[in-house]
Amino acid sequence: MNRHDSRVAAIQGLYSWDMNEDKEAADVSSFNWIENKKEDDDLTFARLMLGGTLENLEEIDSEIKSRLSPKWDFSRVNKVTLAILRVSAYSLLYQKDLESAIIINEAVEIAKSFGIDDQAAFINGLLDRISKEKR
Repeated sequence: MNRHDSRVAAIQGLYSWDMNEDKEAADVSSFNWIENKKEDDDLTFARLMLGGTLENLEEIDSEIKSRLSPKWDFSRVNKVTLAILRVSAYSLLYQKDLESAIIINEAVEIAKSFGIDDQAAFINGLLDRISKEKR
């Protein structure tokens, strides 16, 4: 794995958690969908991002909601987009040693790799606003 793969794994884990009806029983931090995974710093980084996002989800969601257009309801945000926004917002808010531009660029690239190109500008704009106001 590398850092990009770690971010993807954290986003996939968060998406899986969000789609699971029994959130307390969801074991998403095992990353059991990753083939040939080995314990390394990047897997630890993925667990840190996933765990940190879940731990701070209320604040993260509040930050996201406060930057949505008044005409846009939070429940309408695509679930994949929401997972990308949440993990990336966690990084912006809590991983101050990482550069904002790298976090935002990674989020946009991951969105494109998941086939949600039409959401890339939305993700970019929202994360940029969080970055400018919180860093």
